[in-house]
Amino acid sequence: MDEDDKPLVWLHGEVKTPPFSQEARIETGVLLRRLQQGENLGLPHSRAMPSIGAHCHELRVRDADKNWRIIYRIDDDAILIVEVFNKTTKATPDGVIDNCKKRLSKYDSDVKE
Repeated sequence: MDEDDKPLVWLHGEVKTPPFSQEARIETGVLLRRLQQGENLGLPHSRAMPSIGAHCHELRVRDADKNWRIIYRIDDDAILIVEVFNKTTKATPDGVIDNCKKRLSKYDSDVKE
């Protein structure tokens, strides 16, 4: 990691094998590294998630039989990993969105203290 790279801050979830395949874990690592280096990822790798909040995105990783999603927020000083889940429906479940909002709210209030 270069000194200019943003650190990853894990609020919830992890990326390990299993349940991720080794290939999906490596792809996730490459995409997260690109984010740390300041690259803006677009489709098919990432899409904005304004329903969660400003600067929030969904990293999309296709695995053998799963569609992994990693909800993250780009802050000035870090990349926040908010949630990691296997997406099984077309829409992001309301429970996932609500949990992400709560985690970010708690993080933001803890940082200000």
